[in-house]
Amino acid sequence: MTAAVLDRPGPGWVTQDHVPAQFVRFVLVGGSANVVYAGLFLLLAGLGDQAANLAGVVASTALANELHRRLTFRAGERVGWAAAQWAGGGLAVTGLAATSLALAALEGWTAARGPLASVLVVVAVTGVVGLARFVGLRWVLTGRRA
Repeated sequence: MTAAVLDRPGPGWVTQDHVPAQFVRFVLVGGSANVVYAGLFLLLAGLGDQAANLAGVVASTALANELHRRLTFRAGERVGWAAAQWAGGGLAVTGLAATSLALAALEGWTAARGPLASVLVVVAVTGVVGLARFVGLRWVLTGRRA
C-alpha cells in the first residue's frame, strides 16, 4: 500500500499514528471510560455525589490511562504502567477538581433532577478536561506535542 492510501480515512486509518487517528482512539477510549464512570456513579449515588464522583473518577481514570498507554498512543513498550498512571492520574486530579466544583456549584439544580443530571454535568466538564488530557498524555507518552 502506498502512503496516499494509508493517509485516507478508511478501515485502516484509525490504526495509524498520526494525530487525528490518535484523537479518534482517545475519544473512543475516553467514551468507554465514561460509561464505566457513569455506571459506578449511578451505582454509588446513594453515598452522595462527591463520593460517587471520586470512586468513578479513580476507577475510570486507571482504566483509561492503561488503554491510552496501550492503544491510543501505543506506548506499552516505551512507557511503564506506573509512569502512565502517574501522568494520567496527575492530569485527572485537575478533572476531579473541575467536576467536584461543578457538582458543588450545581448541587441545587442536580439534586432536583436526580443522579443522571449529575452524570450529565460531569460528562460535559470531562469533555473539556479531556482535550487537555489528550495534549498532556500525547506529550508524556509519545514525546510529541499535539
